[in-house]
Amino acid sequence: MTFRINHIHLKAEDPRKAAEWWVKAFNFKIVGDDERDLGDRFVRCMSEDGAIGINISNARKGDKLNSADSGLHWGLEHFGLDSLDIEKDVARLQALGAVVQEGPMRMASGVRIAFLASPDDVRFELIEKKA
Repeated sequence: MTFRINHIHLKAEDPRKAAEWWVKAFNFKIVGDDERDLGDRFVRCMSEDGAIGINISNARKGDKLNSADSGLHWGLEHFGLDSLDIEKDVARLQALGAVVQEGPMRMASGVRIAFLASPDDVRFELIEKKA
C-alpha cells in the first residue's frame, strides 16, 4: 500500500477564525464547518492546489488541551509551504498577524527559508527554492 499524507489537523480556540486566517494567508478553501457529536467545531479546509486537507477544531467535550507552542520542540515541529517571493510573503503574513521567528535566511543550497508563527501559535516555514 502506498501511503500519502491525508491531512494536517490544527487546534484553535476559534476554529472558524483560524481557518479564515489560513484562507487569507495561503488561499486555503473552507470545504466544511460542522459541530460534531464530540462537542467540537470542526472546520475542514483544502490547500489551494487540492493536494492536502487541513482540519481545524477546538477542544472536544472533556478535553484539556495544553498551551500552543510555536517554538522549537520535539514531535511535529512545523510544516512548510512554498513561496515564490519570500520577502513579499513574510511582509504580507506579518500584516495578517504572523510573527517572524527566524529568517529569511539563505541555506548553503541556495534555498531561502523563514519560520513564522500564526496567530494561533502554529509554527510554519516558507521555502523559496533557488531560481
